[in-house]
Amino acid sequence: MLDRVWIAARIPHQGSMCLLDAVAEWSPERIRCVASSHRKPDNPLRDDGRLGAACGIEYAAQAMAVHGALLSSQDSAPRQGFLASARGVDLNVDRLDDVAADLDIVAERLSGDGNNILYGFEVRGDGRLLLSGRAAVILDAEAIK
Repeated sequence: MLDRVWIAARIPHQGSMCLLDAVAEWSPERIRCVASSHRKPDNPLRDDGRLGAACGIEYAAQAMAVHGALLSSQDSAPRQGFLASARGVDLNVDRLDDVAADLDIVAERLSGDGNNILYGFEVRGDGRLLLSGRAAVILDAEAIK
């Protein structure tokens, strides 16, 4: 099962910073993850007791990192990448900590090559679209130093 333990072993985010609970489904083009950490009082992204909607971008970025791990060779170590930009982000709510349901995070590969990928993402909860946008990811961070 692709649960939180599996995810934490494959992305750099550890402890409470590993925000995702599980991979619900995935293909070479798309991943869907679920998370409940937005409701936790000790969520490391909270500020003054609240979790702003823009923090959903980090949830999506972690889903993208998991997608990359799933697509990589099982024999190779995960590549250290980073989120280069987020564009066209629509925040449809002010905060995430008051969303009662688990978050449903979808990231879809729109284009890219072996090092640069453009994803579209959506974060949903309580039957509504909470935020959406596009994110550029650079996989080989070492190559641009």
